[in-house]
Amino acid sequence: MSSPRPVFYVSDGTGITAETIGHSLLTQFTGTQFSTNRIPFVDNEDRAREVAALIRARGEAMGTRPIVISSCVDSALAGVLGESGALVLDVFAPFIEPLERELSVTRESRVGRAHGMVDFESYHRRINAMNFALTHDDGMSINYDEADVILVAVSRAGKTPTCIYLALHHGVRAANYPLTDEDLEHDRLPARLKAHRRKLFGLTIDPERLAQIRQERRPNSRYAQLETCRREVTAAEALFRAERIPSLSTTNTSIEEISSKVMSTLGIDRVMY
Repeated sequence: MSSPRPVFYVSDGTGITAETIGHSLLTQFTGTQFSTNRIPFVDNEDRAREVAALIRARGEAMGTRPIVISSCVDSALAGVLGESGALVLDVFAPFIEPLERELSVTRESRVGRAHGMVDFESYHRRINAMNFALTHDDGMSINYDEADVILVAVSRAGKTPTCIYLALHHGVRAANYPLTDEDLEHDRLPARLKAHRRKLFGLTIDPERLAQIRQERRPNSRYAQLETCRREVTAAEALFRAERIPSLSTTNTSIEEISSKVMSTLGIDRVMY
């Protein structure tokens, strides 16, 4: 088997933009293995040379040409990164020239400029949504009046990470409710959820995958047994069908995709921050 192709997400900021776009690109090449690394805050030429040397060394060690996905706005830094011998992909390059023509202005390549474009109203909305998600995690608080969405699922099906993503990226107040054995004994909603039916969205998961996840959390427990997982997932899916609750399997679905589906299905309109 050939070595995985080394991929570096390089940025003069946090690197989240480069990583997000890069991940979307790499998922189009399912037959290739990648080894990814995010390198943030490459904001001067000395640091860029250090990173270029690291990338070159990694490529030589693995016997393959690295790929660099860069969101550095300074073209001089991009030039230094090119000295690594890697394939360097600038995530902004395809868009700058068309935008300059359309707007009849030339861009200002200022490092860190994106961090000055802060919408404080949206920032506070996300912080408040994050606090809401944390206080309404796993049924800790069941006051759902202010919730935009309530995710319903068995334990370890992906409720918490999805709620956090919805809060941080979209300012959505997301709560989650864990279905217990008592809840799953009946094909009807728990009483505390009935008043909030329009906010409900169910998550399901392949029982084999669920057993793997639970085994990591509680090894060799009844909770992690495949039989237990099959019984709970089957009962949860029956509940969703009986109550006509929209649902989605998280088995092979990213958090981004889950969140998008939840928002579109429930008609939640938020911009991405």
